[in-house]
Amino acid sequence: MPPEKLIPLLVFPAVLILVLLKNRRKRVLKPQFLWIMPAIVVPLIGLGIWGSSYSPRAVHAPFGPDAWAVLALGALLGGAAGWYRGKTVTIEKEPDGSLMAQASPLGLILLIVLFAGRAGLRDLIETHAAEWHLNAMAVTDAFLVLAMGMIVMQRVEMYIRAKRVLAGGVDPHVEVVT
Repeated sequence: MPPEKLIPLLVFPAVLILVLLKNRRKRVLKPQFLWIMPAIVVPLIGLGIWGSSYSPRAVHAPFGPDAWAVLALGALLGGAAGWYRGKTVTIEKEPDGSLMAQASPLGLILLIVLFAGRAGLRDLIETHAAEWHLNAMAVTDAFLVLAMGMIVMQRVEMYIRAKRVLAGGVDPHVEVVT
């Protein structure tokens, strides 16, 4: 097995264990800082997509309408998955008014399914891209856009719920601790 396929198989279980351990405890949720991760990830993924066109090994043809449709589909699917993952986060309002968040194992299962699907689809699409009339680079970039959509929409959903709770509103996804 080539190293570029073996390394993710070795790193993924270690990262999975770290994420599981991190998600077992509640963390303080500060809605005013939820914008930071998308502000970091969006430009980096944009630079990654732009920079891939300058890779000496990659043939990056200009995107046509079908390639842009694949990117848009990746963004939509990522946004939907991120919104759902954000809904699985349990938010509790503490008596002192602070918010505590705990990620759900269901959200982690969603991530595992998406990454496994990405790994399985990547080889399939790269093999059959020409006969399916797909731009293989656009499909690869769509996976990056999917990840970006997940991160952005999860934070947007959590921000909306947190602000609603802090304003005294009721949210069915939020547990109020008394």
